[in-house]
Amino acid sequence: MLRVGVVGVGNMGFHHARIYSELARERRVEFVGVADANFERAREVAKQFGTRAFGDYRELAEEDLDAVSIAVPTSLHRQVALEFIERGVSVLVEKPIAESIESAEEIISAAKKNNVIIMVGHVERFNPAVLKLKETIKQGMLGEIVTMNAKRVGPMVVRIRDVGVIIDLAVHDIDVMSFLSDSRVREIYAKARNVKHPANVEDYALIMLTFENEISGIIETNRLTPHKTRTLNIVGTEGIAYLDYISQNLVIYDDKWVKEAKIERREPLRNELEHFIECVREERKPLVSGEEGLHALKVAVKALESALEDKIVKLGE
Repeated sequence: MLRVGVVGVGNMGFHHARIYSELARERRVEFVGVADANFERAREVAKQFGTRAFGDYRELAEEDLDAVSIAVPTSLHRQVALEFIERGVSVLVEKPIAESIESAEEIISAAKKNNVIIMVGHVERFNPAVLKLKETIKQGMLGEIVTMNAKRVGPMVVRIRDVGVIIDLAVHDIDVMSFLSDSRVREIYAKARNVKHPANVEDYALIMLTFENEISGIIETNRLTPHKTRTLNIVGTEGIAYLDYISQNLVIYDDKWVKEAKIERREPLRNELEHFIECVREERKPLVSGEEGLHALKVAVKALESALEDKIVKLGE
């Protein structure tokens, strides 16, 4: 049975711990423990989910784990991930993979050297509506994809201070668009600014992407909208798709019909963690590999560069 743990039990890490505890009750994993610099928080979560608490992630790393979820602030991803990877532990690191391209490349290189799985937590890939849309596109129901338009907006989140909306939010849609289009981004043009966020990071961005296969993508994201919206629209030569990430609804329009997809709604994070565990168990490449997480980060970094310099940026530059 795989031995698993969680580092960082804030909002996202709490849910990793919750799902691992459910998998442990189903006897699919052994949930060894949670670690957090706030030991009282670690104790509280450990007690709730019937596992052990550690005040230092290095202590958890000594527990002979097979796999670990890392849900600490982005700036700490590299040092925490390397601690486990160098001990031969497979790692799921929350998105974005790291705070810089150099750190991401170091994580990926270490995983290869130590022959462990590295997966990046782009959870929208595991949203049942996204998977259904991918299937719809492969079946040709939309024809050739022309444009993709995503809106990911909501209220200010004070707990997220180390990154702005491009790396925190837009990176989701960068990854989903690459996944759905089967293509990497070639060019980026972005506008971004800080309107009222207390930290010196952008809280609004509009990003235009050109993919290698000539599909266009537009992403609007902010921390200014009082209500949360998570949508994706795709225009093809034979139809249009409207997807709502939150409700997991997918509606297809063509010149004759309006069709609502039949979707078995399921928690995307549970899908993601089950996939991660199976990849570790079977030693196979995950749906969101380190390289794919690195691509999404590179695009986000170039979007920041584009916004700062007010120019179109090519990904290879």
